Amino acid sequence: MLKKQQIIFKVLIFISIFLSPSNADILKPNSDIKPSEVVKIQLTGLQKNDLEFKDSGIEQTWNFAHPNNKKVTGPLPNFKKMIKGDAYQMMLDHLSHTITELGSSNKWAQFEVVILDKNKIYHKFNWQVEKYTLDGVLKNCWLTTMVSNPIPLGSSI
Repeated sequence: MLKKQQIIFKVLIFISIFLSPSNADILKPNSDIKPSEVVKIQLTGLQKNDLEFKDSGIEQTWNFAHPNNKKVTGPLPNFKKMIKGDAYQMMLDHLSHTITELGSSNKWAQFEVVILDKNKIYHKFNWQVEKYTLDGVLKNCWLTTMVSNPIPLGSSI
């Protein structure tokens, strides 16, 4: 009986380690990711927020936030509250998005983002990314420095 319990315990440990959600599926910034791809990664994460695990999309978005932006939005729990609040909640589980480059240089890029939220209302955002220039793991990575408040564009119906 003890041997059977040990086997069951080992199986449960195996299941909890290998089948539980992890941050392994969350992309990390690297210098090969282009500015528009950063925005796409963040929007796709928010569109499928709970796909990998609860709030995985918000965490994905947070990973590509510039450190100066993170200082303003607070630690991750505060960022989650901000995204789930009235100002940005329409980004979560949205139906579609378009990304249009408005301008860029070798240090920054600005995009117009239009999302169709789950209530079929369009919202426009200005989204800016900048190349991180300080030494460290983020050097030469493109990171989000600003997302405007949404501008409602009306219903798709």
